[in-house]
Amino acid sequence: MAANRSADSQEIGRNGGPLMNTVDINCDLGESYGVYRMTSDESILPLITSANIACGFHAGDPATMRQTVQQALEHQVAIGAHPGLPDLQGFGRRRMDITPREAYDMVVYQIGALDAFVRSYGGRMHHVKPHGALYNMAAEDDRLAEGIAEAIYRVQPELYLYGLAGSALIQAADRIGLRSVSEVFADRTYGPDGTLTPRSQPGAVIQQTEQALAQVLRMVKEGIVVSTEGTPVSIKAETICIHGDGAHALAFAQEIRTLLEFEGVTLSAPGDAR
Repeated sequence: MAANRSADSQEIGRNGGPLMNTVDINCDLGESYGVYRMTSDESILPLITSANIACGFHAGDPATMRQTVQQALEHQVAIGAHPGLPDLQGFGRRRMDITPREAYDMVVYQIGALDAFVRSYGGRMHHVKPHGALYNMAAEDDRLAEGIAEAIYRVQPELYLYGLAGSALIQAADRIGLRSVSEVFADRTYGPDGTLTPRSQPGAVIQQTEQALAQVLRMVKEGIVVSTEGTPVSIKAETICIHGDGAHALAFAQEIRTLLEFEGVTLSAPGDAR
């Protein structure tokens, strides 16, 4: 069993954190549902290196899944499943009291649904990234994290698991030999313990492009993020998330890609498997 199989493209930053030479830019896509449409998916795809596609529980529907898979393959973007809690009304952002076995079943089911569409177009899955409340719950709950990691490992052990940097989910993946990718957020603020500021709190979501760019550059080049209390927190930035439903998603994606390329950072999905 591998002790740590996270993506390997780092040095030590100026402040002692991991500096990344190669970084992935991921975005949550395929979150339209019926007549409710997200309009930025096609515009964002040329700017990112991996896409997390909703699987019908928190958002998405069969037609949207098919269309998003097809578009991602056309743009040579790595495809990942984005399983969430069964909560369309709350967009999967409301916590539920579920067991590790229930989390396992939900993740297996949703991976299978997306994988069928990917295979129907001759593609292959690259990763899995839980959505919303499921992601946040697994970041702090060891048993829930283990249920999710086991689900991925039993379905397709070669897949990567994207999770919050330093979280229980990353640790669970590493314990069973599943390849993990430490994720950071361009448009979210962090607490002093390295967790995301809850969306219910003011300032949780970064609205200004300049602030998002400064945070990304520091995470990638220095291996730190400045918390809401002003303290530096060591962080491993292997993949940068841009929320596809965000008001400034397209602008963030454009500016972040331009900035990282200017700084000489290679943009690539882990393993460059598409």
